[in-house]
Amino acid sequence: MFRKSLIAVALSLVSGVASAATCSIDINSNDAMQFDTKSIEVSKQCTEFTVNLHHVGKMPKNVMGHNWVLVKTPDLQGVSSDGLKAGLGSDYLKADDSRIIAHTKLIGGGETDSITFPISALNGTDAYTFFCSFPGHQALMKGTLKLVD
Repeated sequence: MFRKSLIAVALSLVSGVASAATCSIDINSNDAMQFDTKSIEVSKQCTEFTVNLHHVGKMPKNVMGHNWVLVKTPDLQGVSSDGLKAGLGSDYLKADDSRIIAHTKLIGGGETDSITFPISALNGTDAYTFFCSFPGHQALMKGTLKLVD
């Protein structure tokens, strides 16, 4: 009897963990122009989502800086082009660009930054891309974000 009760408790704990929404992610970036994550699924159960970006490399941000920028996929090229014009002092992002849903600041080796944004900024029909806006990085440093049930 005790064994059956223990199994029932264990199963209920596991099922509770499985149904809980994960409303944050840790992403590592490095000196080889890579994110360690290529796709993110955000649960509709979340009200906010947090991205914790870590630069695990050693190079400074003016040489190998990284940020995490979220846009609708069709806006990627325009945001990237405008960011290039904005320059390092603006983290390679055009000021007050309404196409940017969320972004971290540009960080160098050993640094960390986080961004929390409301899930209400997303919808289930649009395609989303995250990328690094440092010049030349978006070709390798990008991935998809999807809103899921």
